[in-house]
Amino acid sequence: MLKYFTVLAAGIILLFSCEKIQQQGGSDSAEDNNSEAATMLTIDNTTADNVINKLIGKYGENKRFRIERGVRQCASLWRDTDGNAEEFAGFCEKNFIADEKELDIFFDKIQTNYEIIQGYLGKMNLELNQPVQLTGYELRDIDLMFGAWNPWAHLEDDFYANKIAFAIALNFPHYSLSEKMQEAPEWSRKDWAYARAGDLFTSRVPAEAQQRLSRVMADADHYISNYNIHVGYLVDDAGNTFFPKDKKLITHWNLRDELKSQYAESDGLEKQKMIYEVMKHIINQTIPEKVIDSDEYTWNPYTNEVKENGKVVGSDPEPNTRYLQLLNNFHACREIDKYNPAMPTYIQRKFDGEMEIPVDEVEELFIRILSSPAVQEVGELIKKRLGRDLQPFDIWYDGFKARSSISESELSAKTKAKYPNPEALKKDLPEILKKLGFVPSRADYIASKIVVDPSRGAGHASGASMKRDVSHLRTRIGEDGMDYKGYNIAVHEFGHNVEQTLSMQDVDNFFMSGVPNTAFTEAWAFIFQKRDLELLGMKETNPDKKYLDILDNFWGAYEIMGVSLVDIRVWKWLYENPDATVDELKESVIRIAKDVWNEFYAPVFGIEDQPVLAVYSHMIEIPLYLSAYPIGNLIEFQVEKWVEGKNLADEMQRILVQGRVLPQVWMQNAVGEPLSAEPIIEAASQAAQHLNK
Repeated sequence: MLKYFTVLAAGIILLFSCEKIQQQGGSDSAEDNNSEAATMLTIDNTTADNVINKLIGKYGENKRFRIERGVRQCASLWRDTDGNAEEFAGFCEKNFIADEKELDIFFDKIQTNYEIIQGYLGKMNLELNQPVQLTGYELRDIDLMFGAWNPWAHLEDDFYANKIAFAIALNFPHYSLSEKMQEAPEWSRKDWAYARAGDLFTSRVPAEAQQRLSRVMADADHYISNYNIHVGYLVDDAGNTFFPKDKKLITHWNLRDELKSQYAESDGLEKQKMIYEVMKHIINQTIPEKVIDSDEYTWNPYTNEVKENGKVVGSDPEPNTRYLQLLNNFHACREIDKYNPAMPTYIQRKFDGEMEIPVDEVEELFIRILSSPAVQEVGELIKKRLGRDLQPFDIWYDGFKARSSISESELSAKTKAKYPNPEALKKDLPEILKKLGFVPSRADYIASKIVVDPSRGAGHASGASMKRDVSHLRTRIGEDGMDYKGYNIAVHEFGHNVEQTLSMQDVDNFFMSGVPNTAFTEAWAFIFQKRDLELLGMKETNPDKKYLDILDNFWGAYEIMGVSLVDIRVWKWLYENPDATVDELKESVIRIAKDVWNEFYAPVFGIEDQPVLAVYSHMIEIPLYLSAYPIGNLIEFQVEKWVEGKNLADEMQRILVQGRVLPQVWMQNAVGEPLSAEPIIEAASQAAQHLNK
């Protein structure tokens, strides 16, 4: 998982191009927020019109668009504290840059300085969070305080106070998403870079609101990062244990991956059923609080009985702490709504602004696949391969992967021997890159830009925010080495790191660095992750590998699309019920999860009212991030189809030099077709029919 959201929430991202669209629920609260934001404005239309006419008179009609857009942008952001109407007019007249060469110089200066500022603030944030995110530290309350501090919180305030923000907003027009989509085919690289500069200042969020969001998200991150289940202490009704005593799994990632790994084990079904019971307790908040991250008790998830030294003890449930994190995130995001009149909900800022794909289009894309006949075909194939009826946890069926026939213990023995510590993984990065097709010089260069750190959590990738810095691969490595789960996640995160490195180092200007949105970096992470056995030297010789890969991607997309719909619908519900209590939120999340299950999964599984789609930790700690994964699945499929028979490394480097253009522009340039549901639906149906013969 790419943990990038703290930076995004700080208001530093360059992704907030958006159009004014109807709010996704909660219209009354949006009107209230817009009204409050409007009271902060001090520049009326008459003043703005006068300034516009004066500048057009001075510089000519050919500058009208830039003048009108720039002056109105500044007027929408100006406050009493910035000066009176006369001072506003004077600022615009002095700082509007008509000469194209001077504008180029101005752009180069802000681009250079932004890279310096973002780079060092990002580095500072990463290092301050080391005690919170990495092993080897004795965590103290003061570490959490520093980890919750947001280095970017006051930057926007400072840039408004010293007028840097107004100078940028005045000279670089902001384009709505619809305008970008219309203009993109004709834009040069310079046009794109200028448009990204125009995205910098479209709202004015006070530092205290940004800092509050950062603190709330840090609390949620800490909660999730330490939510471990000691599965070696799980017992059934007969007192049997099924897992090694020292096995500790973070929820949801490791629980899910452990469940996946059991398809290759003779006693796997019983373990899967036990893990699923644990998941339901987590979702329903019936999990005994004392068994969370503790190895002092045995716990029977079927009866919910807890024992200490063989004696039954009290087992009070966790007091809805899980849903309190989600509710806190909502309130912190909603507080920022009133400072975004063009995007008065976080839903809009996330999809129109950050992802640059409207939420309605995302939902339609997901529903198209979830409702396709191919889902039923693949479900029947899985049922046939398992030799039993489908269980709810079979949304994580892993039998299409090459490793599905290899026991996890065998894989872990290999990875532990190969990677006993972070240094061993770091040393092997150039070799991994060479196996993926990078020439030695490029492999060494890219590897030199990536550092490996031991993570408390499941693992994540942190990209550099400037060319002179490095990316960090943070992964979980046990005292006896990296087990297969850790390795599989590490390969995924390494895919992020390589994308982060190439899209920072190879893109022609800083404001264009990166990819269109996080789904695109997830796609590259998936592409790396599916090659994990190959990178271990375990070649797949199955003649049906092509079809199996298609079905693995399709079933993975089917699973996570439902999870993403739950995430979206929960946020819509929150906007419709902004004063909801944590108990009401919990009940609504569970209801929504069951509704999505009943609509798209019950027809395939033959079982109704399952809450499993609500188990993902992303929903708790990283608001509305989940949609990046299924979109990433679709991108991965189309990119894999394109690179078949080509050198992956060469194509990756060619594609990533585009930087952060619109998603559909990126796709068209990368693989010659737009992002679509149809290619994977058609391929999955054909693959299922082939394997069913």
